[in-house]
Amino acid sequence: SPQLPDGQDLPLPPVILGELGKDPKNPTVCFYGHVDVQPAKKEDGWKTDPYTLTEIDGVYLVLRNLYGRGATDNKGPVLAWINAVETFRALKLAMPVNFKFVIEGMEEAGSLGLEKLLEEENECFFSDVDYIVISDNLWLSNKKPALTYGSRGNACFFVEVK
Repeated sequence: SPQLPDGQDLPLPPVILGELGKDPKNPTVCFYGHVDVQPAKKEDGWKTDPYTLTEIDGVYLVLRNLYGRGATDNKGPVLAWINAVETFRALKLAMPVNFKFVIEGMEEAGSLGLEKLLEEENECFFSDVDYIVISDNLWLSNKKPALTYGSRGNACFFVEVK
């Protein structure tokens, strides 16, 4: 735990680990995302309170624009994964993969405590993970999504998107 200037230990927020499905025929995909944000004030240029998710009409009547700190980095991407799982369940479709997720609240501060948790859970929670998806990105516009293709310590690869 980090220490405050007075020497008092500051407890870290919990990291959420979850899983859905254990079918040995399916690959296991582990999704990583975070829900913490950088500080913001309305004076920084926000049209609305940055910590109140505000829905404003979008281009089409059925589409809405959501404004709030972390709506694209990274609460939106985290919710997209949760909504995908929710959709499979609502449609009563079998999940094509076993799904694990790691959601943390310290990414913006260097992921304090995450490395220790990963090491502790390497032989248990993460032992059957085949693929890891790091969902820490944002959409640049309605027509320009971000595609993360490499990060520190990882191998890069080529992807063709059509």
